[in-house]
Amino acid sequence: MRAAVLHETGQDKLEVLDDIEAVGFGPGKVKIRVRATGLCHSDLSAMNGVLPQPAPFVPGHEGAGEIIDVGDGVNGLSQGDRVLLCWLPACGVCPSCKRGQSQLCLAGFMNAGTPNFKRPGGDVFGFAGTGTFTEEVVVPAGCAVPIPADVPFDIAALIGCGVTTGLGAAINTADVAAGSSVAVIGCGGVGISAIQGARLRGAAQIIAVDPVAARREAALRFGATEAVSPDELVDAKQRVTAGEGFDNVFEVVGKSATARTAYETTRRGGTLCIVGAGAMDDHLQLNMFELFFDEKRILPSMYGGGDVLTSYERTIALWRAGRIDLESLITHRVKLAEINEALAQMRTGEALRTCIEI
Repeated sequence: MRAAVLHETGQDKLEVLDDIEAVGFGPGKVKIRVRATGLCHSDLSAMNGVLPQPAPFVPGHEGAGEIIDVGDGVNGLSQGDRVLLCWLPACGVCPSCKRGQSQLCLAGFMNAGTPNFKRPGGDVFGFAGTGTFTEEVVVPAGCAVPIPADVPFDIAALIGCGVTTGLGAAINTADVAAGSSVAVIGCGGVGISAIQGARLRGAAQIIAVDPVAARREAALRFGATEAVSPDELVDAKQRVTAGEGFDNVFEVVGKSATARTAYETTRRGGTLCIVGAGAMDDHLQLNMFELFFDEKRILPSMYGGGDVLTSYERTIALWRAGRIDLESLITHRVKLAEINEALAQMRTGEALRTCIEI
């Protein structure tokens, strides 16, 4: 079986191998034939060590495919079912799940410490307990979410992470109000989805901020009312909000420097929504006076800040109704053997989302 493997954290390129075997199949598990997977910036963050992940590992966590085998004790899933992969399944019984905050369930993270694959040289892990840059993967049944027949695999893969994260940040976490002003810092696939979420909620001004001109142009097509480079943000704040700051600012980069900029761009009493996944040693500095005096709400958004199964259903309904554009998020397509081309496209900002067809 083929899979793209990162041998050591910090390496720039993946090696596509054909001696990989998916392991762990048994009670409570399903084996999935992956048909499409998206490249998310979190995969790059795991590769360079920003996000903790044991190596060697198969990146990828935004995937969809067909079930090819079902273990004992699995209910509601059958061979041949079309599914998307949920990298953060809810256990349903932990305190977070019982409080209705299933996106904070830690059960899925426990899977990250168990190898998903093996090869003659030893065990190989799957990123975030999945690892979708492969032909087949074994995951707990809760990671396999059935999708309707009219949802293509490439669209379903996007819903499995980036789209759910961005839409949910605007709809669930920030609860963007109609007529409000919004700035989105970082306009890749997740940032564009946040822009679409803000548009859905009726935001009057949506300012897209990104250093890459192609991404700024794309943001305008997806609903941004204006797109600026980072060094133009101060001027945009002055023009659009008379210097007060935006009602909602979304940080979708995952760095303290952009989070600090986002804080300064948020109006007093406004909402700063942290969507980007950053490093544990990258600290955001706020002084105690401004924290008290500005009364800005700082709201991190984990996986869209809501029940992911509900979010999936909502996203599919909005897509069917033509209220959100998911097809245009996929700007590039490659085969698994061309995975390093996809990595280059993301690093330069050329791609919003690259679909790897497997």
